[in-house]
Amino acid sequence: MNNMRSTLATVWRIAAPYFRSEDKFAGRLLLAAVILIELTVVGINVLLNQWNNRFYTALQEKSWDTFVREMGIFCLLATIYIALAVYQLYLNQWLQIRWRNWLTNRYLGEWLHGANHYRMQLQGDAADNPDQRIAEDVRMFVDQTLNISVQFLNAVVTLASFVAILWGLSAESPLTLFGNEFHIPGYLVWGALIYAMLGTWLTFRIGQPLVGLAFRQQRFEADFRFNLVRVRENSEQIALLHGESVEQERLSDRFGRVVANWYQIMIVTKRLTAFSSSYAQAAVVFPYVLTAPAYFAGKIQLGGMMQTASAFSSVQQALSFFITIYRAFADWRAVIARLDGFEESIAGADRLTESIPSIEVVRTDDGETVELRRLLVKLPNGTPLVAADELRIHSRERVLVTGPSGAGKSTLFRAIAGIWPFGEGLVTVPARARLMMLPQRPYFPIGSLKAAIVYPAKPDAFSAPQVQQVLTAVGLPQLASRLEEDAHWNRMLSLGEQQRLGLARALLHEPEYLFLDEATASLDEASEAALYRLLADKLKGTTTVSIGHRSTLEAFHDGRVVLDRDGDHFAARAQPKHVTVP
Repeated sequence: MNNMRSTLATVWRIAAPYFRSEDKFAGRLLLAAVILIELTVVGINVLLNQWNNRFYTALQEKSWDTFVREMGIFCLLATIYIALAVYQLYLNQWLQIRWRNWLTNRYLGEWLHGANHYRMQLQGDAADNPDQRIAEDVRMFVDQTLNISVQFLNAVVTLASFVAILWGLSAESPLTLFGNEFHIPGYLVWGALIYAMLGTWLTFRIGQPLVGLAFRQQRFEADFRFNLVRVRENSEQIALLHGESVEQERLSDRFGRVVANWYQIMIVTKRLTAFSSSYAQAAVVFPYVLTAPAYFAGKIQLGGMMQTASAFSSVQQALSFFITIYRAFADWRAVIARLDGFEESIAGADRLTESIPSIEVVRTDDGETVELRRLLVKLPNGTPLVAADELRIHSRERVLVTGPSGAGKSTLFRAIAGIWPFGEGLVTVPARARLMMLPQRPYFPIGSLKAAIVYPAKPDAFSAPQVQQVLTAVGLPQLASRLEEDAHWNRMLSLGEQQRLGLARALLHEPEYLFLDEATASLDEASEAALYRLLADKLKGTTTVSIGHRSTLEAFHDGRVVLDRDGDHFAARAQPKHVTVP
């Protein structure tokens, strides 16, 4: 019971904000229309139940006129029913896509807000495969929440509508056993209730493992898809290392988990299906078993027995709602658990930025200097990595950052950018300064070459001649005619070409501070030197801070920051030139 309350509370927390959002009026109107149609459908079912009595009584009495009239009534009711069913489906789907659109945009915004997507990976959260959460689980949540809710409403209203009918029919056809009549008020209702309660209890006992199995199945499927994508994205390296057999073994192992869990689902589903099918078949004849003695004793006519059987079936199905939707309910709970975990992971990433102590990045109007004060950058497990105190990088300086591999040079850049939350201290950045970080492997969104180069600006932020000019400047004139070509540029181009494109991006954006994290490491020394001279010539007002291991880079920088071992961590210290330690 507590688990059910928790599940419903989670559903309310995820679902309710849409109906209070900017799209609330359309959402509420569509939901009200779907509910109204469902209530009308139940009303038509009540009319059809009454029609059963009249129609079968006309057959028993061989009344042609009544038969013809009832056939006309049936056609009218059936036409209305079909029209309602069609428009209910249409409005339901309309509501689904609006709701899904809003919820998807909400999750995208929260996931991408303030580098949450990056911090979620750093904290090793349980929200595996966020792509599936946003693309697949949101769709399933909206679809299943609406369908299960509408079915539950149907069950409640049907029960309320047909219990009174079945109670009255119980008095007209008293329980007859061995020729003796037993006047038990509403015995047909009690019979349906006991039958449904027994079936629900057994269904829960048999099908309970499906909830956990469905959750694991979705996780294993997503994990398998993710590893397939990883192989596709790294196909060149795998081919060069002849790692196909190893990858096949790894992928087979991942898929083996899918298969093993599926076998467990099959076993539980077989048991559940065997019971639910037996339950459903027994439900067909059960009302006739109860009413047949009264019929053969002449207490009721054929129409009365058919109406009773129909009413009993409606009440029994309403009471057996849980049995009918148990498999869908298990999948639904698994989806809810996954979205709940996703929301918790996003909240955890937000809390990382609010934790004390933490690295604080402050925009200040004082001066034109990036300054690190009492900064201690840590690993996610709390181990100190690199420290810097009273380290200043002045405007228009060119600084080379060096140190052993693993000393924390790239992590120091992340802390300055404000995306690394682990640690303590203060980073001050000029208020109006734009910072750009270029890693060793730059990111290019899938799309046109122009959109990839000008990212994160919009494609129309720079003209085609501007982009063509910087392409030629960085040594890629052959790409100047391909600006509108759509491709996966991280896969199409060599790493050296990607690094040239990254520098072309910097030339277009002209940031006040440019941080190069081994951004030219894949180029030969001559090409690297030419590009650094290009940056010095074109970006005269830009402060350049480079991470590099080549001694040839010293010629293109005014000063150095060296990371040396200092006890259990590294310390960043400026060497005398233009980078000073007060």
